[in-house]
Amino acid sequence: MHKPASDNAQDIHSSGLKATWPRIRILRLFQQTTQRHLSAEDVYRSLLADGEEIGLATIYRVLTQFEQARLLTRHYFESGKAVYELNEGQHHDHLVCMMCGRVEEFCDPEIERLQQQIAERRGFELREHALSLYGVCSNPACQAKARAESRG
Repeated sequence: MHKPASDNAQDIHSSGLKATWPRIRILRLFQQTTQRHLSAEDVYRSLLADGEEIGLATIYRVLTQFEQARLLTRHYFESGKAVYELNEGQHHDHLVCMMCGRVEEFCDPEIERLQQQIAERRGFELREHALSLYGVCSNPACQAKARAESRG
């Protein structure tokens, strides 16, 4: 879903931030990229490839501001490196390949139901939750690397 810059400016303004060019450009990148989870370095490289010279410090600052404004959601997958995705208001969980870092999003009603039951049995009222499952994807290179590591 591509949005014109004016809509991006409105989204930014609605979140309580001033619609500066770096903010508009970074939000547009998240809205237009096919890669759903981006690190600050990914954003920097992508903008540089598009001829945009926005400094890494500015990118970090904008990502933090967008997270605080709930435009983006931050995750720490197995690498320990922060990655961000658009906060589209729909809950989902993640499968993460421990070999290549590929992230697959999913939502399973049975898992959601079980998490709710577990919380209730333990006297909790769920407000939010995140589930990340780590494994090895079906990519032959990842499979071979995992086999080599298990022998190693």
